Amino acid sequence: MLRKKPTAKKGLNIIIVGCGKIGSALLERLCKEEDSHDITVIDKDSERVQYFANQFDIMGIVGNGASYNIQLEAGIQHADLFIAVTRSDELNLLCCTVAKQVSDCATIARVCNPDYSKEVGYLQNKLGLAMIINPENEFAREVSKILAAPTALEVNSFAHGRAELIKIKIPEGNMLDGMTIAKMSSMIDVKSIICAVEKDGEVTIPSGAYVLHAGDIISVVLSKNDVKLFMETIGFKTKRVKDTMIIGGGKAAYYLAKRLMHMGINVKIIEKDRARCEELSVLLPKAIIINGDGTDRELLREEGIHKTESFVPITGIDEENIILTLHARQLSDTKIVTKVNRTSFKDVISSLELGSVVYPRYFTTEAIIAYVRAKTNSMDSNIETLYHMYDHRVEAIEFVVQKESSVTNVELRNLKLKKNLLVCCINRNGNIIIPSGDDTIQVNDSVIIVTIHSGFKDIQDILQ
Repeated sequence: MLRKKPTAKKGLNIIIVGCGKIGSALLERLCKEEDSHDITVIDKDSERVQYFANQFDIMGIVGNGASYNIQLEAGIQHADLFIAVTRSDELNLLCCTVAKQVSDCATIARVCNPDYSKEVGYLQNKLGLAMIINPENEFAREVSKILAAPTALEVNSFAHGRAELIKIKIPEGNMLDGMTIAKMSSMIDVKSIICAVEKDGEVTIPSGAYVLHAGDIISVVLSKNDVKLFMETIGFKTKRVKDTMIIGGGKAAYYLAKRLMHMGINVKIIEKDRARCEELSVLLPKAIIINGDGTDRELLREEGIHKTESFVPITGIDEENIILTLHARQLSDTKIVTKVNRTSFKDVISSLELGSVVYPRYFTTEAIIAYVRAKTNSMDSNIETLYHMYDHRVEAIEFVVQKESSVTNVELRNLKLKKNLLVCCINRNGNIIIPSGDDTIQVNDSVIIVTIHSGFKDIQDILQ
């Protein structure tokens, strides 16, 4: 057992089982939170436990996370939150079941097997889990939203899907080039708000006087029903792709293909493992399954890479995905979404201008971070949704306002808001409001704010 130095406890007592891709990403995010969480990791790999215990100054235990004695050694009796994110669904569920027998802590399990995905509600209810997370399914959800609006780099949803935050890059010759945000708002008959702009690597929460230029990457919040009209008005294509080519036939490919076919998009999957191809042909009878090496240029040409409207390389190797993306970009202007697991070279990847790059582990960590912040908060609101944008330099948070406070029933223009923060959207009984200074926040509203500040846990944190 490796112990950290005792510190003043302000946050939660958290136990994480599994130091793989998800566990390490989660550790990194939790240790950057403003609250000093007391974190313990459990893994069978002694070298990984030693590495993370030293890197993050946490307690590490080598052993089986489903073991009653190992959990006792980790302090399960005093835990507030227990998270099992090993590669085994069954082990994660067993870990959480054992933890619930010893403690009244909240439990979260990573469950990815499609066989279990149909039973998530049942498992969560019967096992008393606070949350079940499925990175592959969340990846598929995000990619399907991007392919539904192919000119967008990212699409994030709020207000139970009623509002969207879309990220786009202003091309040369576009009407927005040289225009202030205030002028854009007056010219376009669509309620929207530009909440963040990245220019030359710098991110800004802009005012109405901000002048947009070609090459700027902007994030816009608006009602989902207005996305198509907004994109058409500013000169972007809005036609949903008709087909997609997926390289790699793992769980993420299955979940993505299933979603895309439900949207009416034709799917072709290239997978080199013959047995997996046979499985996919049964699971996805309407998809075209090709047994072959997706990195074979001649095979890609024969299967029509130059004609496909979208291309999604999701092999298990980041380098292969990036090379396939660069190859596809040379052949056509097809919409490409690239899956990248490792985050240590994000600056290099960003310089390659790959377009839409998706990091599956972030979907998992952000859902858990939102839960952790909500659990540490005992004030006037709760976090419904949390997204990190622009390499974690910007946070978009959706708060549910539970009772009256210093931010309710006051016109937004009269609230003393922190700098570098925008109140972007209010969901009131299902009606999406893109607010002006005359609007107010009411009890039971869900409110979306975008800020370069971090660590917000309550709606009142928006005030100076």
